[in-house]
Amino acid sequence: MRELVILSGKGGTGKTTVAGGLAALWAGRAIFVDADVDAANLHLLTRPERLATAPFVGGKLAVVDGDRCTGCGACTARCRFGAMEDGRVRAVECEGCGLCAIVCPEGAVRLTERINGEWNLSRTAYGLLLDAELSPGEGNSGKLVSVLRDEGRKAAAREGVDRIVVDGPPGIGCPVMASLAGAHTVLAVAEPSIAGLHDLRRVLELAAHFEIPCVIAVNRADVSPLFTQAVREEASRRGAPVLAEIPYDPAVTSCAAAGLPITSRPESPAARAVGRLAQGLHALFSAS
Repeated sequence: MRELVILSGKGGTGKTTVAGGLAALWAGRAIFVDADVDAANLHLLTRPERLATAPFVGGKLAVVDGDRCTGCGACTARCRFGAMEDGRVRAVECEGCGLCAIVCPEGAVRLTERINGEWNLSRTAYGLLLDAELSPGEGNSGKLVSVLRDEGRKAAAREGVDRIVVDGPPGIGCPVMASLAGAHTVLAVAEPSIAGLHDLRRVLELAAHFEIPCVIAVNRADVSPLFTQAVREEASRRGAPVLAEIPYDPAVTSCAAAGLPITSRPESPAARAVGRLAQGLHALFSAS
């Protein structure tokens, strides 16, 4: 089984456009995971039918038994997060560390499972999709990404497919690192700009740290030939081949507005470029 993670180092480069195109071109041959648990959007291009939803328990939350609490203030004094006040728990501040339960002389505080969000399994016209949503103000996004990827592997085994494609979160932080663990290939989607080049370097360095091979697709490559050439040079220096250069194409916007992947307009320049990218990735998977 091959796991491809699509990253960019920043938002807005076109990761989901590429992921949606691959979903359509590899229909029935891959499981797709949207690992941006803070702002999932791959479902907007794949029109999923929800099959199942499960809660995500990412930590613990302190709960006070009002009948046993004497209001002594021991928990308030010792909580370094300011989550305890007059026998009440401020859920947003609570980190679930459990110190309050230890110091309470009356045993009035206990820890319960904290539901931080939910994850979903859906069926689309192109195959199964897993995505998730953190509840407002909740954390542990990296842990939720790990849950999604584990469920993706289980789904791939059930469906008998040999590919998992992860539409990764932006940046290089905890959820990105969780999306990389155990992956086989990183597809870095770069944009030809100062910020795009800077963030591409961050992704390449992160992939190198985890010793994961990296390939590149340049999105809107014709907008700035100067920076596209800079991306090519960076790719050559890092040993990361450029598999596709996707031109700016108004069809990308019109397809997204209609809730369709770019490959629904196969005659468009962007769709043809994504098709070449899919062929290059397929050849890479077949050779490894």
